[in-house]
Amino acid sequence: MALINKRLLPIKAHFFFFMAAMGPILPQLAVIGKQIGIPPDIMGYITAVLPVMYVLAKPLVGFLADYFMNLRKLIFMTLIVIMTLAYGGFYFLPSAPHAIELGDSSETWEITFLEEPIHCPPELYASPDYCQATHQAECNQENFIFKTLILAPQMIADLNLSPNLQRANGSYYICLTELSSPSYWSNDSATCQLQPIGSCIFGSAKFWIYVSMLFIGTIGFNVTNSISDACCFDMLGEAEQSKYGAQRVWGTIGFGVTALLAGIVVNLWTTDTVKSFTPALIIMGIFSVFDLFSVSKLKLPKLGGSESIWTDVWQLVRQPPIVSFLLFATMAGIFDSFIIYFMFWHVEQVAEETGYMDQIKLIEGLVVAAECLAGEVPFFFYSGKIIKKLGYVHCMTMCFFFYAVRLSLISWIPNPWYLVGVELFFQGITYALCYTCIVAYASAVAPPGTSATVQGLMAGMDDGLGFSIGSLIGGIMFKRLGGRESFKYIAIAAMCTCVGHIVLRPLSRKQQYLPKSGYQAPKEQAHDELMPVQELPKVY
Repeated sequence: MALINKRLLPIKAHFFFFMAAMGPILPQLAVIGKQIGIPPDIMGYITAVLPVMYVLAKPLVGFLADYFMNLRKLIFMTLIVIMTLAYGGFYFLPSAPHAIELGDSSETWEITFLEEPIHCPPELYASPDYCQATHQAECNQENFIFKTLILAPQMIADLNLSPNLQRANGSYYICLTELSSPSYWSNDSATCQLQPIGSCIFGSAKFWIYVSMLFIGTIGFNVTNSISDACCFDMLGEAEQSKYGAQRVWGTIGFGVTALLAGIVVNLWTTDTVKSFTPALIIMGIFSVFDLFSVSKLKLPKLGGSESIWTDVWQLVRQPPIVSFLLFATMAGIFDSFIIYFMFWHVEQVAEETGYMDQIKLIEGLVVAAECLAGEVPFFFYSGKIIKKLGYVHCMTMCFFFYAVRLSLISWIPNPWYLVGVELFFQGITYALCYTCIVAYASAVAPPGTSATVQGLMAGMDDGLGFSIGSLIGGIMFKRLGGRESFKYIAIAAMCTCVGHIVLRPLSRKQQYLPKSGYQAPKEQAHDELMPVQELPKVY
């Protein structure tokens, strides 16, 4: 009969409830933005700025947690409350859809003029329905390009205008935003590229509510996650650090269960194309309360503090092997951010193309459940043994190879259901193993009393700087290339990273030794060159 370590039950419970609270909401953050009309390139800019805040916030809060050891639990609980309240703010987002639905940020219309368009009337811009019933368009007629606005039928009636544009069975009103010579109007047809009006996106209350809540909630989540890892390693101690994955796996189980539950409930709650996320927010709130209770029961060990946290950390990160590791941790963050922020955006594009939109929330819930319960659980549980067997370098190389395979398959999926199988097989050997490798390495090299600071720094490069770069590139690529081509090119980048890791990481062993600072680095880091009188371990 297996014995239960009661000392570690609170940290297991924290991981379970904390990630269970996030399961319904984290995978849907970009989809919520998409649903309120934010184009992919703007979403990319938002999520590119956001991780920069992690780079600053994680080491800063980690420093506070290391400096004020006795207040770690209070800092923990405060961050959870702030995170939950911020994400709960999504409930207040206005949900009225635009009168003219577009695809992801643009759509091409073949139109027929009923009469020659004129310059837009001033009363149009003053209308309270301007942003909700109007799109800007760039039209082309016999190589003559002109800029216009296209109005929905209800706004035409409110302004006492007559429809002058026919598309399929719908009648609309089109007017010029720039004065044009009537001599160019040689026939009655044109092609128009419709896009949202930029001032309507940035000038709307729902946009700024969304951005504010996204920033506060996501920074709170990432900082809490980083401190959770530091506290877990501190509770395990040096002798049991390989058991980190066995604690973290409970977070994966919680995340997968509630993501699937929320997908089912949201799908049943609303049958419209625009889904209500109220059930997901309720589930998040319930599990956050449970998490606060579990954190209150944590008994963190009393650690010897560092006399100079910043000096010790600086002595660590100035070593070439650590710089090399941080570089590849950033690359892992780029690939993760591409998947986290744009995979569901891509799968919803595929669903629209193949007629699966009525099942999309169920599919997304199953995808997350497959990622967590079948993918991450075994790899988190056995990650310590895998890393011990293969070593940090070979584990990271293997992760990058499978990132390339995974991203290639995501670009290929012929319909959304295929994504369930892809994520089932590849989430564990990419994200779960790579994440464990990064945090375990950070814990192994951290000088005494700096664990939260070093974890914050390492995570800041991974899901901070890496996420920022990935989000920015992803948003631009999605707008210009679409989902399939974007994932194809990022898969090529992952394969190049794999090759680069094979070439560069072993070389870092020959660069420089870590300073003697009274801590034990990973065993595999001992180099085989001539050492000083007392041999010091080498990190790579």
